[in-house]
Amino acid sequence: MNATGHILIIDDEASLRKTMARILQQAGFEVTTAESAEQGLDFLKTTQFDMVLSDLRMPGMHGMEALKVIHAEHPNLPVVLFTAQPDVNSAVEALRHGATDYLLKPIKPEAIIERTRSILMNQQREKRKREIQLQIESLQDELKSLEDGEPANKASQPLSPASLEKERFLKRGPLVLDLHTRRVLVNEEPLNTPPPTSFEYLLVLARHSPDVVDYQTLVAEAQGYQTDPREAQELAKYHIHQLRQIIEADVRNPAYLLNVRGTGYRLVAD
Repeated sequence: MNATGHILIIDDEASLRKTMARILQQAGFEVTTAESAEQGLDFLKTTQFDMVLSDLRMPGMHGMEALKVIHAEHPNLPVVLFTAQPDVNSAVEALRHGATDYLLKPIKPEAIIERTRSILMNQQREKRKREIQLQIESLQDELKSLEDGEPANKASQPLSPASLEKERFLKRGPLVLDLHTRRVLVNEEPLNTPPPTSFEYLLVLARHSPDVVDYQTLVAEAQGYQTDPREAQELAKYHIHQLRQIIEADVRNPAYLLNVRGTGYRLVAD
């Protein structure tokens, strides 16, 4: 699998911005640069990007604020923040708000290329997995129609990748995930919209349901981020808390999002 794509670099330091652009262009990526978060957000309104690399501390809009806007409007777009002033709390906050990674300056050229390729390849794999999952569900529906004795000409045909993108709902018992609007319904009643990253966690659990998803797998599939078990547990705990506030009738006695102590979480919806 060859990872290529259009990268947006946001950094107020002209020299670093140009250097990173040159490194990625030489590696085969298309690159657009922005000198501020505000300019970067303007570019995102008119141009489709595959990944964003952004400085954390910039004049005007802070990189963390830009991250929140980007993830709210483009929940599947990977965003990597980098900074010369490392802060553990900022790193965790960035990941909680949907950042794919958090890197420290100075960033070595090979590290930039390797991380960019890794993230984009993971995006391609996840997109293909979603397509396959939707195709499986379509074929299962077709099989059920045939088993129920419906006319063969009513059975759905295998879907092309373009058609697969139009598949909208993922259903697990009374729980329905709307993949277009990123909303959740329980017993056909719409709930408050989850934060974008939290919705991704719910989507992962729904696809694996009713199996247990361990903390590291949950973080990797929801955010494309590899982390150690302790950090993965903290990140997962935060997003499950967010989801329980929306989904569960009693957050102290959850019926859908269950914790398997020391291991991970599972969605029980049937």
